[in-house]
Amino acid sequence: MSVSRQKKVYLPTATRKNQYISVGFPLTDAYLANYADLESCYLESSKVIYQVAEKYELFNVHVIATDKLPMVRYHSEAYCLSTEEQLRFFYNPAHHEANRLHSIAGYRAKKIKIVFLATGTELRSNSATFHANVQKFIAEIKTLLPLNDLAVKVRDHQHISYDFFAKHKGIKETYGYKLRAVDNRYKRRECNLPEDVSALNYVTVSLPIGRRIKKQLLAENTTNFAPSYQHVADKFIAATKERQLFRVAMVANGKVPLVRNSKFEQLNSTAEFQMVGFDPNVDAPEPILHWQDDKLAEAIRFVIVAGKNDANDEGFGRFMNQIEEAIKSFTSQFDIDKEHIDLIVRFHQHLSYKV
Repeated sequence: MSVSRQKKVYLPTATRKNQYISVGFPLTDAYLANYADLESCYLESSKVIYQVAEKYELFNVHVIATDKLPMVRYHSEAYCLSTEEQLRFFYNPAHHEANRLHSIAGYRAKKIKIVFLATGTELRSNSATFHANVQKFIAEIKTLLPLNDLAVKVRDHQHISYDFFAKHKGIKETYGYKLRAVDNRYKRRECNLPEDVSALNYVTVSLPIGRRIKKQLLAENTTNFAPSYQHVADKFIAATKERQLFRVAMVANGKVPLVRNSKFEQLNSTAEFQMVGFDPNVDAPEPILHWQDDKLAEAIRFVIVAGKNDANDEGFGRFMNQIEEAIKSFTSQFDIDKEHIDLIVRFHQHLSYKV
C-alpha cells in the first residue's frame, strides 16, 4: 500500500456522520433566584436560548434539565427515547430541525445542558462553522442569562459510523477519509479553540450476539460465561496487539461503554453506563475487561482508543486502517452471517473545554 493511501481509510459510501455540541452550566441558587419558580426558570431560559440559537443558524436545539446524558444517532425519523440515565436522540441531519425543552415536573437539575444537533448534508466539512456558531451563541447568551461567573463546559462530539460487513450486503463503493484531528481542522478554518482543550479519539465496535454467534462464542446451557468471554477477549486483544493497538477494552455486561480521559475525569460507572478510562499519554495500559459471569449479553462492545502517536499531520487514516485489519483478523476466526449481521464500527472524536 502506498504511503499516500495509508493516510486514508476507505469506508462505505453509506457511512453515517453525526455531530452535536453540548453547553452545560450548573443550576445554582443564584441563577434560580432570578425566576419566580423552577418551571419559570426552565421555560424562560429556554425561550431566550432558542431565540439566540436561531440568530446563529442553530436549528436543532434541546434544553435538558433532567441530568440525563444525551446520546445521538442517525435515523430516517426524528424521535427521542428517554431512559433513567439517557436521552437518545435519533434524527436525520439533512431534514430534521427542533426546539425542545426536556424537564421533569418539580425536578431541580444539577445542571442545565443545551444540546445543539448539527444540521445539513456536509457535517464534517461544516463542523468548524457549526462550532464557531455555538461559540458566538455562548458569548451572547452569557449576557442575557444570569450566568455571571458560572463555569460553562463545552463538549464537541463527532462520529462516523458504518457496517464493517457493508460489502457483503452489496455496498461496494467507498470513499477515502483522512480523518483529521478536530483541533487541526478547526484551526485551518479559523475556528479558534482555547489552549487547554481536552481531546479524545477512539473507535467502538458492536458485535450483536445472535443464535449463530452464540453457539460459537458462548455456551448456552451454563450459568458461568466467564471462560467464553475470556476466549473472545483473548482473540480480540491478540488481533489488536498485532496491529500495535494497545489501548483496548471489551464490555459485555449490558452497559453502554463511555470512554473518558482518565487523566482529567473521575470514572464512576452507573446502572446503564460502563466508564472506560484511558490516558492517551500512556503507551500500553492493561486491557480493560468488563462482563458478568452469569449474564449473557445481547452484544459485545469493543473499544480502541487512539494515543498521541496515532495522529499525524494528515489525520487518523492510518489508525483506522490498523483497526480495519484488526477487526478483519478477529472476525475471521468466527462464522458470522455477514449478509445479515451488522457489525457497527464508530469512529469518535471528542473535545471539551471551559469558557
